[in-house]
Amino acid sequence: MNWARLSIEKPLATWLLVLVCFLGGIWALMTLGRLEDPNFAIKKALVVTLYPGATAQEVEEEVTEHIESAIQQLPQLRHITSRSMPGRSEITVVIEDRYTTDALPQVWDELRRRVSDAQSALPRSVYPSRVVDDFGDVFGIFYAVTAEGFSDYERRELARFLRRELLTVPGVARVDTAGEPEEVFYLDVSHQRLTRLGLPVEMLLAALPRENSVEQAGAQRVGDQHLRLVVPPGLDSITTLEELRVGPPGGTQQLRLRDLAQVQRLPSEHPQQLIRFNGEPAFSLAIAGLANANIVDVGQAIEAHLASLGDRLPLGVELNPVYQQHQIVDQSIKDFLLNLAASVSIVILVLCLFMGWRVGLVVGSTLLLTVLGTLLFMRLLSIEMERVSLGALIIAMGMLVDNAIVVAEGMLMNIQKKMRPLEAAEEAVSRTKMPLLGATAIGVLAFAGIGLSSDITGEFLFSLFQVIAISLALSWLLAVTVTPLLGFYLLGRQAGATSETVADPYAGRSYQLYRGLLVKLIARRRTTLVLLFALTLSSFYGFTWVRQAFFPDANTPLFYVHYQLPQGSDIRATSRDVAWMEEQILQDEQVVSVSSFIGQGASRFMLTYNPEQPDPAYAELIVRVAQLEAINPLISRLQSRFETQSDLQGQVRFERLVFGPGADASIEVRFSGPDMQKLRELGESLTSQLLNEPALRDVRHNWMEQELVLHPVMLEDRARFAGISRSDLAQALRFATEGLSVGQYREGVERLPIIARLTQEERLDLSRLAERQIWSPVEKAYVPMDQIVERFDLVAEESRIHRRNRLRTLTVQAEPALDVSTHQAYLRVRALVEQMDLPTGYQVEWGGEQESSSDAKKALGVQLPVSFLAMFVITLLLFGRVKQALVVWLVVPMATVGVVLGLLLSGQPFGFLSLLGFLSLSGMLLKNAIVLVDEIDQQRQGGAGGREDLLQASVSRLRPVFLAAGTTLLGMLPLLFDAFFASMAVTIMAGLAFATLLTLVAVPLLYLSFIPEAGQVEGANE
Repeated sequence: MNWARLSIEKPLATWLLVLVCFLGGIWALMTLGRLEDPNFAIKKALVVTLYPGATAQEVEEEVTEHIESAIQQLPQLRHITSRSMPGRSEITVVIEDRYTTDALPQVWDELRRRVSDAQSALPRSVYPSRVVDDFGDVFGIFYAVTAEGFSDYERRELARFLRRELLTVPGVARVDTAGEPEEVFYLDVSHQRLTRLGLPVEMLLAALPRENSVEQAGAQRVGDQHLRLVVPPGLDSITTLEELRVGPPGGTQQLRLRDLAQVQRLPSEHPQQLIRFNGEPAFSLAIAGLANANIVDVGQAIEAHLASLGDRLPLGVELNPVYQQHQIVDQSIKDFLLNLAASVSIVILVLCLFMGWRVGLVVGSTLLLTVLGTLLFMRLLSIEMERVSLGALIIAMGMLVDNAIVVAEGMLMNIQKKMRPLEAAEEAVSRTKMPLLGATAIGVLAFAGIGLSSDITGEFLFSLFQVIAISLALSWLLAVTVTPLLGFYLLGRQAGATSETVADPYAGRSYQLYRGLLVKLIARRRTTLVLLFALTLSSFYGFTWVRQAFFPDANTPLFYVHYQLPQGSDIRATSRDVAWMEEQILQDEQVVSVSSFIGQGASRFMLTYNPEQPDPAYAELIVRVAQLEAINPLISRLQSRFETQSDLQGQVRFERLVFGPGADASIEVRFSGPDMQKLRELGESLTSQLLNEPALRDVRHNWMEQELVLHPVMLEDRARFAGISRSDLAQALRFATEGLSVGQYREGVERLPIIARLTQEERLDLSRLAERQIWSPVEKAYVPMDQIVERFDLVAEESRIHRRNRLRTLTVQAEPALDVSTHQAYLRVRALVEQMDLPTGYQVEWGGEQESSSDAKKALGVQLPVSFLAMFVITLLLFGRVKQALVVWLVVPMATVGVVLGLLLSGQPFGFLSLLGFLSLSGMLLKNAIVLVDEIDQQRQGGAGGREDLLQASVSRLRPVFLAAGTTLLGMLPLLFDAFFASMAVTIMAGLAFATLLTLVAVPLLYLSFIPEAGQVEGANE
């Protein structure tokens, strides 16, 4: 069956295919989902367990160890890390990459069962563990809400109102708020009065919960009614709280609470998180859309709903955008579509200029239908329009147009040889359809390593493989059906108009110049091939000079400023320092806004953003600038300014946004071993060396500084005689410092804690701690604390104990200097690490970008041999001979010459995307080489089998090869200005420019070297 004859003689099916591609593509363009980045599952869960009062080591040994032991039995586990801190255990569970998003809920259910089973092994005072499996939810629409002049209660009401309203918007899945001001009822109790009256603190602990609890009071039948009895809570205002009577029941010692304590409703002195926007107090409003929703439509619906609330929002309320994914996505998609349209237009224009408007219209129409048909399949397969999928269309542009060019060129040459249009189309398709199909399959397989890669990077770039596979397969189908039909209508008329033309279509000057050059090179075949192989070998050496990177910096005009005070610092101290930093940053004219998150990170507003877990000594500032180019100079200025500020006691580090999955730090060195002190020595030894390296900045390690704590030395005998336990001592000390939780105040939907503590004069003087008195249940009176506590020792202890796969692990982290690549910085650190002498039982391994890049390349490398083997097998099947396949494959390594030159001249790094670009380049090069070798075989089989047939075949492929390369080079020009695809574009463009010469020169020379000029090709290959 000849597809060309069928599509021309019975065109109904072909026109139906055209109609489906055209109208379906337009429909898909209007309805396709839009995202900023490809969706990929964050295969992490967090297990949080609270153990109040425990040290970090006690948490590690009594909580983390048991839960880790249970989690390690998960068959889906990739690795497990943990952070044990005073009173808190955080365990991060990372699942193997091969598990898909659909399988994760079942994995998390099994994780919950394992964690639940481990609870019986934990101490009784440990709170139940909480498994956070929505760790990867993305809140792409992120506001900081300011309300100047509003009370704390009004701000919380405003947060609830906005959350309630936004949850009604179609497409909204989740709305979270954070940083709302926290209020507490403080009972400032005079210790002297308690001592004089002989009232133990336990009376307060017992009285308040009873008065404010909800209790069932029963019911009674009255006639036909069932009448319930309801006892309202006793605490409904500060006045009722003050009037609460405390004291022994049945006696005259009962007092009103206001006679014992001052009752105040105040902001919490220990808030979980503080948020500011441009220095003004704020709370965050984070909105996540449904997974299958168009984020642009959702964002526009949210904006419309917020605009409709204008009359219901009080004056002074401002919703300040921190990140608006829908606007970024909308603009990105528009830019990409513009680039795509520019690429298609450039390709069609080039074809019209070099092949005539008729051929240009035939090939251009086929290309347009291919692009629209690909969009239709994307819509049917739920592949969203995002950065990677749209970039894939531009990357594949050269391969898409090549199929149509070969068929149209063959038809044109046949028509110029006086063939009838139907016969010209039939001969062109029958001669090239199988080589083009094989070459198309090879082009798809070149990207199969991405599609089959199981790691997170492969998942991030999976849509690249999907779109390229769809578009290439569709381009072949349209090239053997639609292109002959359009050529029959358009080129047939050209045949009638040029019936007297010269029979030889290759008599033009460019063809003759190439022919003459090829004759001279064949005469010096060995010298030419030696030079080509020498150039290839030298390019391998030149590759060592190319900068290395994993993923490039993002083009969003944002950057982060991280601030870390020593462990044990109060959140109010962190807030004070951040306020000064905000003031300094806002003075710069390039700065648009500064959003500060103190005490923990922001909500995950980007898929690649990793929020910091709660830490009072930590703060993060998200700085938006007017222009992307201003980020590095601004970071340099701020770094110099902050380094000279002696009031800043913490470490300041800056972070650029990157495309793709990232790491906690660009460079990470992990030391693992049993002894905490030895690990700290190893980490601090390397840290001190790295601080002297100019290629590095922001050097630190994740165990931080040790924390200073007060240890009371208890006189056991005296304490036991007085009936005072360690629990009693801990309660007395807490009452004398931060206060005891004695109940909750119910106010609508809120539950405000009630904290009993000493008065300010008695509480804030730590030197008088030993003078406090503690209740003795034996003597029914207060006794001086110094009678049961010998002294208070100030000691330093670990406050962050990290483990990886159940081994204590200290990680040294650093970032490269602004003018240094990550790979260059890594080489400097590696040289220092290799000089270290590790004790027995200790080990070192690499993390950061080195690990991420290595894992991604390893996962790709596992699949690449399979892909390349399949590609080689297809080549063998196409020709049925080994020598032709070797000719085709020997030109692939030579493409590195152009790649290395392009990367060195442009200054672009060789990263993961450049590697993908080289795979794409290999597919293009193999495709051109296959068609040329097949043409040589056919010419030699139909002719004398000599050199003249080889020259004729090579000349016949001159225009298709040059046009395919030229259209690819020009079509990819828009990607040179895209931050994500720039390095890939340089790799393909520079490599293809040199590879085009390889195809037209190296392939004929290699063919002659492997296959002698015998009378028949068959005899030469036996």
